[in-house]
Amino acid sequence: MVSVAAGLCATLTLATTAACASPAALEETGSAPRVTLDGGALRLDGTPWWPTGFDAYQLATNWSINAGCGAQTDLDAYFSSLPPRSLTRFDAFRSFAVDKHTGGLDYSPIDAVFAAAERHDQLLIPVLTAQDGACEDGRYKQRSWYTDQWRGADTGADSGESFSRWVETAVGRWSSSPSIAAWELIGEPETAVCAEDSCALESRTCPADSADVLRTWVDEAGALVRRLDPGRLVTVGLLGGDQCGTAGDGYAKVAESRGIDMVQYHDYDDARFLPGRLAEVEKPLLVAELGIRAGSCLDVAERARRIDARFDDYRRLGAAGALVWNYVPDPRPQECTYDVGPGDPIFDVIGKARGEA
Repeated sequence: MVSVAAGLCATLTLATTAACASPAALEETGSAPRVTLDGGALRLDGTPWWPTGFDAYQLATNWSINAGCGAQTDLDAYFSSLPPRSLTRFDAFRSFAVDKHTGGLDYSPIDAVFAAAERHDQLLIPVLTAQDGACEDGRYKQRSWYTDQWRGADTGADSGESFSRWVETAVGRWSSSPSIAAWELIGEPETAVCAEDSCALESRTCPADSADVLRTWVDEAGALVRRLDPGRLVTVGLLGGDQCGTAGDGYAKVAESRGIDMVQYHDYDDARFLPGRLAEVEKPLLVAELGIRAGSCLDVAERARRIDARFDDYRRLGAAGALVWNYVPDPRPQECTYDVGPGDPIFDVIGKARGEA
């Protein structure tokens, strides 16, 4: 079902798209950040906050406007189903702002996500691009993208402006939304070099200075966001393992960047690297993706129990919060997937983790 906001916006022309944004999102000056730092922890509106919630990358899909990625979501139904003041991480890519009929820009699908989150007093981490090109042009970002291409013309399927220009557009447009917990520069960055366009894992090489390249990029991209939205937290979607750019001491080197305030860990490996990563950094570390498959391979109630236990482990270790991968409005219970659909027992777990269920 199309959300109320998205349904209204879908009927508007490009010239009137701005009317779909909430009034706060269209102000010229940013709002005071609600999420702040307290050492290695987070505060929301001045109160200690251990955020829980979901990754829901497809929230800006609107089939009547953009090419979409994943199923279309009833935004009001989703945000109203969350425990109060939960955190959702979603893709705010330029591709979701491209009208598939005209090729012009139409921001209303992303506007609708911010507006719905604000209506229900929920928090967001907008992700501005992804390493693998998923939901964008499908192209893996190589080392050269980090050294210079991110500032130059985009030659991908949705070409028209550089990534740096998209950062200026997105942060400039939505910076005053009170729903923003943090801006995410990129999901799961790697600074590898590929021997072929498909960039299969076996074809990648990792130059010795890859951590330096990633650190420089985070410094510069983070500074750009800070200039546009002073005081708002900035993060980068580090996997947390031995990926190119973060292997060895690379994770700590990137974490020390003044361009970011919070680091991440994506847990698909029973948190194998998490204790070590927490020991390396002083900044808050958000477990921004926790993925456990269920459906045909595991009962969803048992998955919820395991996630509950994992949340307890994260707190004990010192993580700053946790998000579950991945909410979808159309789960596939007969398959073994990471899908978390409406009414899944995990909704009770994310509320309990913050004492709100």
